Amino acid sequence: MTYRSKLLVALSLLSLADPGTAAPAGPEPQPTVPQLTIYAAKGPPESCGPGCDRWIAIEGKIERGAAARVERFFRERKDVNRPIYFNSPGGEMHEAFAIGRLLRTRKATGRVGSTIVDACPGAQMDDACMMVKSARDEVVATITTRGAVCGSACTFVLFGAQTREIAPDAAVVVHGPKVQMEFGLNISEKRREEAIAKAHGDADRLALAYVEEMGISRELVALADSISHESFHVLTRQELYRFGIDRRDVAETPWVMEKAPRPSVGKLAEVKKGDGFEKLKWQLFCDGKAQARLLFFGEANKDANGTKAVAMVAGSAKPPLFSKVPVRVGPAEIWTAVITPEAMKDLMTVARLQMGESTVMPDGRSTSFLFEIETRGLEAAWTQLAATCPASQLGAAPAKWPMPFRLPAPPAERGQSPGVQ
Repeated sequence: MTYRSKLLVALSLLSLADPGTAAPAGPEPQPTVPQLTIYAAKGPPESCGPGCDRWIAIEGKIERGAAARVERFFRERKDVNRPIYFNSPGGEMHEAFAIGRLLRTRKATGRVGSTIVDACPGAQMDDACMMVKSARDEVVATITTRGAVCGSACTFVLFGAQTREIAPDAAVVVHGPKVQMEFGLNISEKRREEAIAKAHGDADRLALAYVEEMGISRELVALADSISHESFHVLTRQELYRFGIDRRDVAETPWVMEKAPRPSVGKLAEVKKGDGFEKLKWQLFCDGKAQARLLFFGEANKDANGTKAVAMVAGSAKPPLFSKVPVRVGPAEIWTAVITPEAMKDLMTVARLQMGESTVMPDGRSTSFLFEIETRGLEAAWTQLAATCPASQLGAAPAKWPMPFRLPAPPAERGQSPGVQ
């Protein structure tokens, strides 16, 4: 029996059984460095994707001369076919165009993420850390997408990547251009306004030509123009998809250890469903040495009048059994399954898990929705969690329901517009 067939059977059994009747933690995001920096990094196995442990970091403000430094970096290195992680508030638009065009010639893969360098003694943006990044051929580091931002002019650099992948907990931020001009003392107010209007028009024409060159919808420029340069707009998953920035049907994070308030292992995803995207979350808690508890968060549909069931399949192994009726907490529906140590091993032996949702309507009609998620990071994160789980927890009452489901909120720094120059 195929994975798809097995998952459909599991969903059918769950639905027929009761016919009557969703943020991973990581290092705190660091302030970006004041000047654009590019360097090579190496991390744990699969830290930047399946089979990937090396990447390039581009972070900081895009100032004049940044494009020349990026070009020199690629000219001097041989192993440049690595994914590139951006974490930048923006900066000078023309420099961003130049960097983006350079990346396009190299058919780069671009993502939004923060590189956390192991050897940095203090903050990731201080002088000591800058020396570490610039003095070494390759730094040892980890990646976190949570709270990472590619804003303003950084988006033009990101668009230069031939493949773009935005994690559910990272942000792509846009707003209108900021025009900086100097005027003589005797210039009239009318001439001043005319000059500023012309500069805005020129910026729009350049931006339109560039996004079309990179295969991005012109709608993006119109949206950005509607946002004051003193404010910002975080692109939704639907906008990322519609504008052609990230056209994946499933955007997900790896499984990661969450240390507070109660240790757990978590994963986020945004999955295309019909004309929109649904936000999903998985969270594993240790209930003792003999079992774990898996919570699956989905978005509650207030208008739904059918009976919904969920199922997970890990290859040919026996699938976990989720509760028949979800618990509703805020905007989330939460299903629970008890996972034995043997079942945990089954989950970690496959590269991908098959998930499915089935809804039986009052008239007997049913619909099914199937998708897959990675198990990347699950084994390492679960090993960390298991080490914190004392035998005395066995038989203890399960934890209270988590806070209402939501993707991680943007960091406080996003309240300040990362202006385009």
